[in-house]
Amino acid sequence: MEDKSKVIFSNPISPKDYRKAMQSKIKYLKKYGDDSQKAYSAKLTENATLHKPLGVLDIRVNEGEGELPFDTEKGIIVGNIRMGFGHYRISIAMASAANALGYTPYWMDLNSYKDTTCTKVIGRQNDLYSLGSRLSQKSWLFNKLIWEPMNYEGFRQLSYNAADQKNAELMAPVFHSIPKEIPLIGTHAWPAQAALHAGMKHVVNAIPDNWPMALHLAEGATHAIQTHQSYMGYRILNGFRKNMVNHPMPAKDLVYTGHYIDHELVANIEHDCDLRLKRKQDGEPMRFLLSIGGAGAQRALFGAVIRYLLPAVREKKAAIYVNVGDYKAVWEELAAGIDGLSAVTTTHFNNWEDTAAFAQDAIEGKVEGVHAFWHENIFEAVYCTNLLMRSADVLLTKPSELAFYPIPKLFLKRIGGHEKWGAIHSAEMGDGTLECEDIPHTLQMVSLFLNEEATLRYMCDRIKANKAAGLYDGAYEVVKLAMAKKKAASSQAPLSEPTEDTQP
Repeated sequence: MEDKSKVIFSNPISPKDYRKAMQSKIKYLKKYGDDSQKAYSAKLTENATLHKPLGVLDIRVNEGEGELPFDTEKGIIVGNIRMGFGHYRISIAMASAANALGYTPYWMDLNSYKDTTCTKVIGRQNDLYSLGSRLSQKSWLFNKLIWEPMNYEGFRQLSYNAADQKNAELMAPVFHSIPKEIPLIGTHAWPAQAALHAGMKHVVNAIPDNWPMALHLAEGATHAIQTHQSYMGYRILNGFRKNMVNHPMPAKDLVYTGHYIDHELVANIEHDCDLRLKRKQDGEPMRFLLSIGGAGAQRALFGAVIRYLLPAVREKKAAIYVNVGDYKAVWEELAAGIDGLSAVTTTHFNNWEDTAAFAQDAIEGKVEGVHAFWHENIFEAVYCTNLLMRSADVLLTKPSELAFYPIPKLFLKRIGGHEKWGAIHSAEMGDGTLECEDIPHTLQMVSLFLNEEATLRYMCDRIKANKAAGLYDGAYEVVKLAMAKKKAASSQAPLSEPTEDTQP
C-alpha cells in the first residue's frame, strides 16, 4: 500500500504533521479494531427508493453473497458517505446521469457497513461534523472562533489531507470482494481515497463546493471540478500550505466538468422555467421550497420565513414546501412554535408513494397551502427535494451543494465558511441571490420574489442560457470521464499494433 501521507502532489509533509497523521490512524485502530485481514463479502441488492427511477443497485458489504453478478462492462460505482445531505445529493446526480447514459449505477455508502472499522471511523467523524454544524447555529462565538476557521482554513491545509489519507487506509478492506476494474466515482474524498488504497483501478474524485481545500484531494484519482474558480485553486493548491508556493497538481489529474445535476432536472429545464413564469403571470401562488440541511440546523431561520409567508399563503399568493429531511423533530418544533401553521398544512410523512405522486402532479397542477415532508429513510429524505424542485418556483437553502442546481435560489446564511463561495458562484451565474446573512435581508429577498416578476424572470432566463452553455452537464461529464479511464486502460496496446481507432 502506497503511503500517500508523506508527499502529496510532490509537496512533502513535515515530519511533525506526518506523525500526527499516524497518531490519528493509531487512535482509530485502538478504538475500532484492525479488520485489514478480513475478506469482506459484497453483494448487489435493489435500492428501495432509487432502483425504480434510476436503476440503482446497492453494494452491501459483510452481508453474505448475492445472486446478482457485478457487470464489469456497464457497471459504475458511486462511492459516497452520509455527511450532511450534499454528498448523497451529488451521488444521486451521478447515478441519474449514469442511468441516462445506459450504465448501471452501483451505490456504495461507506458509512453503512456495520461492524466494519470503515463505517465506525466515518460515523464518528460524521457525528462530530453534525454536532459542529448545529453548535455553529446556536453559538456566535463557537461559529466565529472554531467552526468558520476550521471549514475555511483548517480543512484547506495539506496536513489535514495527510491525516485523512492515513484514516482512509482503514476504509480499504470493504472493497475486498469488489471487482477492481469497475470505475468508481467518489462523491467525497474518503471513498475515493479508500478505493485507491484498495487497488481500484479507475477512480474519479468528484469535488463539491467552490472553495478549494486539501480535504478533497485523493491523489491517484482524476479530480472533477464544478467551477473555473475551483479549477485554478486546485491547479496550484492555492493556500494549501498557508503562504508557501506549492508544486501544482498535474494538469492530467484535474478536469472541469460543470455542475453535478440529475438528468431529470437538466432535461426539463426549459419546460420547468416556462411553467414558473406562467404561474407568476397567471397570479397563482408562488411556490417556495424550503430544504433543511442534513445536520438539521437553521430551524430558527426557517421559522422566520414561514411566519412571514403565512399571510400570503392564506391569501393564496404563496405556497410553501418544507422538506425537513429525516429530522421530524424540526417540523414538530416549527408547528408548535408558529401559530396557525398546522391549520394550513398538508403533511406527507414517511409515505414515499404519496410524496412522489404529489411531486409529479404539482409540475403541471395547482398547489395551495403548506406541504410538509418528512421521511425516515435517508434516500427519500434527500431525493424528496430533488423531486420537488421541478414544480417549485424558488428554492430557499444554505449555499451548499444545492447552490449548483438549476432552479431560482434564495441563499440563507451559510454553515461553514467554505459555503459562501457557492452563493458567490451562483450569483455570478445569475441563477441565485447573494447570501442573505441575517433574517431582514432574507425576508427582503422573499418579498422581491413574491411581489414582482423581474427577479424570477431574470433567473429563469439565466438558467436557460446556462444550460445552453453546458453549465449543468457536470454529472454526465464525470460519468463519461470514469468510463473513458476504463476504456483507455483496456485499449492500451503496443505501439506496433494499431488500435481500432487508428486503423485505416
